[in-house]
Amino acid sequence: MRTEKFRMLRRLALALALCLPLAAAEKKLILHADDYGMSHSVNVATQELLEKGAISSASIMMPCPWVPEAVNWLKSRQKLDIGLHFTLTSEWKTLRWGPVAPREQVKGLLDPDGYLWPDVRSVAMNATAAEVETELRAQIALAQRMGLRFTHFDTHMGTVYARPDFFEVYLKLGQEFGIPVMLPKPYEGMERSAPAATINYLNSQQTRFASEGVFLLDALIPDGAPGQRSLDGRRKAYHETLRKLQPGITQMILHPGILNDELRAATGSASNRDADYRIFLEPETKALLKELDIELVGWQDVAPAKK
Repeated sequence: MRTEKFRMLRRLALALALCLPLAAAEKKLILHADDYGMSHSVNVATQELLEKGAISSASIMMPCPWVPEAVNWLKSRQKLDIGLHFTLTSEWKTLRWGPVAPREQVKGLLDPDGYLWPDVRSVAMNATAAEVETELRAQIALAQRMGLRFTHFDTHMGTVYARPDFFEVYLKLGQEFGIPVMLPKPYEGMERSAPAATINYLNSQQTRFASEGVFLLDALIPDGAPGQRSLDGRRKAYHETLRKLQPGITQMILHPGILNDELRAATGSASNRDADYRIFLEPETKALLKELDIELVGWQDVAPAKK
């Protein structure tokens, strides 16, 4: 009798152990800052958030003018989770940048003034996948020459999702360098971030992604406070987004900056960026994350580089 009871308990323990990965309800959040390197005010805000552990990840725009400052700061902080924010557009009117690759090799990426196009549609209409690959390889090579340790690849303005052949370049580079790329599972509202043709293509590739071991985020939140421009409005919206967070690995994207003359001159989103910076430094936000049992993680925690 005692032996049979022991066997039953052993079988039950084994069954529970096998079920744990499926039953786990952890909420893991990559709280991520885009546009690092864009300007001094963006750098200062991003660095403070990283240093205080208020965010868990950031990604850097290699064509931008304030990259040297960012890289110099990161050299003594090699353990931070920093990605390459692949940049194929230059959207602001008064703060512009060109390609990292030689201009004659990426003519389709250039607007009439010689900068990168200001919008995704123009890139999709004028550039070839070969030019996109040339530019992205140049951005990777520059990061390597500068001694930047990077943990993942993602995309500025979602441009690598503009066409399926652009996406394949993005995925190929991730696999070649052993670096995970920001790629979510299909989610409601994805049509706001990518054209229908690309969404249909990504949906058709899910079996392939699984067979190739491609890491997929369970959810992606490109904007946790849509339509909110006031500090109070953005805080309320962000907190509500956090309360609705589902179990799994989610990335939420912020665009922090410190409101000053530089940021105001660069972008019409200056006040929103300042709000992102302030809200995620506030003790109330930190307390909410703890209350909701949300664990902040980086890419290197959930999808470490393979090389």
